[in-house]
Amino acid sequence: MKQNYSLGVLLCLIATLSWGCMFPVMTSALQHMDPFNFTALRYSIAGLAFAALLLHKEGPKAFSLKGERVGLAWFLGTAGFAGFGFLVFLGQKLAGPTGALTASIIMATMPLLGLLVAWVVRGAKPPAAPLGFILLSFSGVSLVITSGNYQALLSEPQSFTAYVPLLLGALSWVIYTFGASFFPTWSPYRYTAITTLLGLTSIFAVNVVLMAVGYIPMPGWSDVAPVMPHLIYMALVAGLLGVLSWNMGNKILTPLNGVLFMDVVPVTAFTVSALTGVIPNHAQVYGACITATALVLNNLYQRQRMNRVAVLQAKAA
Repeated sequence: MKQNYSLGVLLCLIATLSWGCMFPVMTSALQHMDPFNFTALRYSIAGLAFAALLLHKEGPKAFSLKGERVGLAWFLGTAGFAGFGFLVFLGQKLAGPTGALTASIIMATMPLLGLLVAWVVRGAKPPAAPLGFILLSFSGVSLVITSGNYQALLSEPQSFTAYVPLLLGALSWVIYTFGASFFPTWSPYRYTAITTLLGLTSIFAVNVVLMAVGYIPMPGWSDVAPVMPHLIYMALVAGLLGVLSWNMGNKILTPLNGVLFMDVVPVTAFTVSALTGVIPNHAQVYGACITATALVLNNLYQRQRMNRVAVLQAKAA
């Protein structure tokens, strides 16, 4: 039992460390290629890898979608891969040199955003305490975004529009993750592979339109070559290894425990960014600590709530 728990911890650490490093990696990649073409190339590689893994694990029948909710799977794949890939990395690019720091902090709010999604989709209104933790979390995000200078936010709101796509991108991934519950008979391998492949249709469709109107160029080898190492990392390490490690780790630890590892994402991003010369200021560090505290407090609250429910059920039995 202890050995399995240690394995779960290791897997969750691998996942969140790989995700924390991906934002500094993208800081460099976005200097050479726009987020739209990069996303298309990244998920093309990851999609092939996931498809090969699914074929190996479950055979050709796993790709049959007869009688399945294809439209919903396409929507979730579009949200998770087109929505997340386009919006998060567009926001990071628009945010400039400190975009990696802000993006990583906003990603750490995903578990709390999940409470809002559950409220909208299932009508499960969170109690007052989790709502308070959500507000606390976003107060930390605001410190990172503004570097503590709230006056600039009020006087120059247009300079902070880069953070809107970051938040929408994080919300897209929450919707994608939440959507897995609508496919209870699908394994994590199948859900990831099928939604990635369906999401790619949306990614390519958007890119074709953007190329047609001249917003992004058709990438050539001279554009792809400089970002090839970044593509390999994003597709196979942060993508394939990270997602699978996360799913397997959460299966061992349960999501209630696994979600705490989301704090590793901004810590890793801040550390790697500092090593590459992007030093967070005191306000940004305080903001990261506030957001992490909100996540931990929410986790402790959820544990106590589950224990109370278990006690009441035991008494009723």
